[in-house]
Amino acid sequence: MSRGQITVRAARWSATHPWRAIAMWVAVVIACFAIGSVTGTKQADDSDSDIGEVTRADNIVKSGNFADPDVESVLITSPAGTLDQAEAAKAASVVIQRMRALGGVAEVAQPMPSPKKDALIVRVTLKDGDNDNRVQPLLDTTAQIQQQYPNLRIEEVGGLSIDKALNETLGKDFKRAEMFSLPVTLAILLVAFGALIAASVPLLLALSAVVAAIGLSAAASQLVPAVDAVNSVILLIGMAVGVDYSLFYLRREREERAKGRGHVDAVEIAAATSGHAVVVSGTAVIISMAGLFLARDAVFSSFAVGSILVVAVAVVGSLTVLPAVLAKLGRWVDRPRIPFLWRLTASKGQPRFWPAVLKPALKHPVATLLVAVTALLAVASPALGMTLKFPGTEDLPRDTAVMKAYDRLTAAFPSTGTSHEVAVRAPANQQPAVKAALAELVQRKQNDKLFAQDGLEEPRVSKDGTVTVLEVATPYEGGSQQARDSLTKLRNELMPETVGKVPGVEYAVGGFVAADVDYAAHTRAKLPLVIGFVLLLTLIVMMVTFRSVVVAVTAILLNMLSAGAAYGVVTAVFQNTWAEGILDFRSNGSVVSWLPLFLFVVLFGLSMDYHVFVVSRIREAVLRGVPTKQAVAEGITGSAGVVTSAAAVMIGVFAVFATLSTLDMKQLGVGLAVAILIDATIIRAVVLPSAMILLGDTNWWAPRWLRGRHPKHAAPAPAEEERELTPVG
Repeated sequence: MSRGQITVRAARWSATHPWRAIAMWVAVVIACFAIGSVTGTKQADDSDSDIGEVTRADNIVKSGNFADPDVESVLITSPAGTLDQAEAAKAASVVIQRMRALGGVAEVAQPMPSPKKDALIVRVTLKDGDNDNRVQPLLDTTAQIQQQYPNLRIEEVGGLSIDKALNETLGKDFKRAEMFSLPVTLAILLVAFGALIAASVPLLLALSAVVAAIGLSAAASQLVPAVDAVNSVILLIGMAVGVDYSLFYLRREREERAKGRGHVDAVEIAAATSGHAVVVSGTAVIISMAGLFLARDAVFSSFAVGSILVVAVAVVGSLTVLPAVLAKLGRWVDRPRIPFLWRLTASKGQPRFWPAVLKPALKHPVATLLVAVTALLAVASPALGMTLKFPGTEDLPRDTAVMKAYDRLTAAFPSTGTSHEVAVRAPANQQPAVKAALAELVQRKQNDKLFAQDGLEEPRVSKDGTVTVLEVATPYEGGSQQARDSLTKLRNELMPETVGKVPGVEYAVGGFVAADVDYAAHTRAKLPLVIGFVLLLTLIVMMVTFRSVVVAVTAILLNMLSAGAAYGVVTAVFQNTWAEGILDFRSNGSVVSWLPLFLFVVLFGLSMDYHVFVVSRIREAVLRGVPTKQAVAEGITGSAGVVTSAAAVMIGVFAVFATLSTLDMKQLGVGLAVAILIDATIIRAVVLPSAMILLGDTNWWAPRWLRGRHPKHAAPAPAEEERELTPVG
């Protein structure tokens, strides 16, 4: 039995019991989704991460057991010209009266004018509750009052209303990603196969893997809490790997049938070759994703769980239900044929494009390698100036009414925008000293341009008198350098010189800016650990798979090169403004803090798909005694069609995410699409063949303990392997 015996056994059982295998798969997918629906999704919060001082501030605040009701603000301004104070006051009184009459409202404050007298604000405190729809009656009431006063602009803004609008936007984004990714993927697969059923099979398998993984991810969130973007990541990764694995398997099965194999024999040979490559690739992706757990962060842990689950489900599906479907369909998998596309895919002539691309590497490997590597390093060079930031409220899409209202609110009342959360914990008998120290802090920040001066900040004290919280606002956007400077001044000067002098005090500064700064530092600190883990385990997997140290090291170096190029492109695109019109975003001069680490592990895992598949074909030729140079040419041209198709699917799916509204998903989509494009073309068709031709027989060097037998005799020749796989009797 070949080294892929587990995959062969699974394929043989599925191929000989197709209806059972298909029914079991459908039942498993439904059960996974049902489990997730029953358990629900547990959302991650700040307590699920430890990223420095901002976490200490959150812990201090939580220890105070504050009642933290949601507050919405009704903003009254003039749509043009000077605000009519009398009419605005009348409108504010109506707002107070109507809001107090609502059942979900706990308190309505008196109207407060802005420092420039160009706005009035009425703060509405809601009763506690978990119903996200409780803000809707307030929004409806605000809209009714707006109709009553057409000469004024009356709008509502607050945490709940912003979250509601954002969730609606994200929901539309997710539906749009589904709506566009499916036809794009199907179109690419139709070009690849030239037949509707053959194109539909990988798509259906990928979708079923995504559905199952979303359900399992919800259940897993009870142990590892999930973040909002995890379903988008599952769709992103699931469509990519699910289609890829099916594509590798299906192309090999078709290839064997074209040689005259029976349906079951063709499936088994595909299981022993492409199926084995799928297992290795899936293992590499899972190992890469597992490295995210070392970051000890809620976002990365959630992404890791979702990605691992969808990859594992896709691997299992490609090894079980896919052989059953292919065996049952037989030659019907190539029906109905798309006339023009079918002639292209069924052409028996030698391909022309890829041999032409390979010519420089085959004739001048040294020069080709130097030019390609130099070009990739040049593309990667902008990453040396990469700046990391969290997307803030200012980076949310501005085409919603609530975000336009938010901009007007923060312009009129700067303290309602970005603020630092000063958290102080001290014995109750020190409360007067803490109060005096905070009063001194407020006094010292007066007339300092780094801080807001509209005087809306008031300290809150816990019932036991041990915890005090003060919001210190800055008039600048959360991602700005001025906001960071205000945090630095608060942490390094104002706090130590005021609160820090109170005996027995414990204090920390939190808030969005603090989370941004601390998270970026946390990511930089964890990145070497995660990279080291991924590199080491991937190296081991590749060494064991190919029985070669050189092949494993080469794979690591090539993947790092493509990841570096992706970093460079993301930095050049999103830290500058030249691509804003093209991709419809507003640059904040940075890359999302979590992106470099997540992008690295995703790319390292997905790149192994192509590397394992291509090098496996090269090694098959070497095992037949073909010289390395010829084996490289055969392996790359023989696998070019499926690698190109798989890469096109990934690029198409990732490019859809580059069109989404939020900056983080846009950056992720661009980074992945560019990296896969570089990896499937320059890396696999230029750098890899040049390197392997230069290394020659050294490619297959390994120490005795790893080598076992000489590589040229490490596996049976194809004919022997096929005889071994053919069922007896």
